[in-house]
Amino acid sequence: MRIIAGKWKGHRLASVGAGDASAHLRPTTDRTRESIFNILTHRIDFDDLLVLDLFAGTGALGLEALSRGAAQATFVDNGRASGKLLADNIASLGCRDQATTLTCDATRLPQGTPHDLILLDPPYGKGLGEGALDAAHGQGWIAPDATVLWEDSPAPTLPAWLQVMHTKTYGKTTITLAEVARNSP
Repeated sequence: MRIIAGKWKGHRLASVGAGDASAHLRPTTDRTRESIFNILTHRIDFDDLLVLDLFAGTGALGLEALSRGAAQATFVDNGRASGKLLADNIASLGCRDQATTLTCDATRLPQGTPHDLILLDPPYGKGLGEGALDAAHGQGWIAPDATVLWEDSPAPTLPAWLQVMHTKTYGKTTITLAEVARNSP
């Protein structure tokens, strides 16, 4: 795995091999991540964004956003293996001042501040993404004009307060880009 573009382009991230099935650690491939960020780059400006990376794993999605100009990223994951990999990646990029980590269940978030870009890559087929988005929304983590990028399998069911902007399927993985619907609570 490597950073695809931006100031850290080409930087290798800590390797997880095939992943950690017991920890549900399944890193997004470079190719899928490149496609995700191509979709995002055509719709948003990364400069000064606050990013929330739910089910962060290695942090590859949030770190990619930082590399492209995001101001700050909050990484949420409760796995020990992912926590070590995430810490290693943050240290190797020298971005501790831009990264906040929360070691907690993404479906039970504490109160937070609004973030502009929500990256969501839950363990597939467990329905955890819906709970994490509800928690993030209910606890104040999602800005009124936020963009949500959700990677899941099968395709997720979006809450009523989100509006689909784009979907794309790569094998079994569906990428859904959404934004907070106008007039949503």
